[in-house]
Amino acid sequence: MNAVADAAAASAAGQTERLKLTEIFLSLQGEARDAGWPTVFVRLTGCPLRCQYCDTAYAFHGGQWWEIDAILAEVARLGARHVCVTGGEPLAQKRCLQLLERLCDAGYVVSLETSGALDISGVDPRVSRVLDIKTPGSGEVARNLWSNLPLLTANDQVKFVICSREDYDWAKGVLADHPLQQRCDVLFSPSAAQVGARELADWIVADRLPVRFQMQLHKLLWNDEPGR
Repeated sequence: MNAVADAAAASAAGQTERLKLTEIFLSLQGEARDAGWPTVFVRLTGCPLRCQYCDTAYAFHGGQWWEIDAILAEVARLGARHVCVTGGEPLAQKRCLQLLERLCDAGYVVSLETSGALDISGVDPRVSRVLDIKTPGSGEVARNLWSNLPLLTANDQVKFVICSREDYDWAKGVLADHPLQQRCDVLFSPSAAQVGARELADWIVADRLPVRFQMQLHKLLWNDEPGR
């Protein structure tokens, strides 16, 4: 029995070092504070949300198991200082927290792209948490975990994807109720199929809204090509 128990414990210990990944690749960061920097993207598999504008639905299922040591080795091989852990929803895998900590320990500039539907309190404070607050137009507004907002710091970022004028006004209301611009960077992005970039820019300028307008650089360069 002791041998069986020891084997089971060893197997369980090994499992704690693995994550399911869709892809790891080198590209340019296309948005948020580090836009333009060569960045290694570590895309974890799986997401509990289904936003109507999602452009990475291929990461919902499938993927391959990677040892965290192997992830670190591949990140090092790709050779960029910036690393972005994304998904899917990376925090849906509990071992993501361990990966983030180890990336920080290795000296990388680390960001995490998260939906805002899961608790961010366990994320290493060295990580820049890019929190995507879901607007009504996303179809997932009910999933926002509002208790995350008081946890945000100057190292973090908040993103709103705007699908309509109604979304824009809703996001303004969120900023009125929760002055996030006093805590961290706030980014507004157009959902390209629904709101024109110039239209959103004009709204922000007209309202003198204290947010950063952004477009997704990677889409301008490579459209939605996976691995770019």
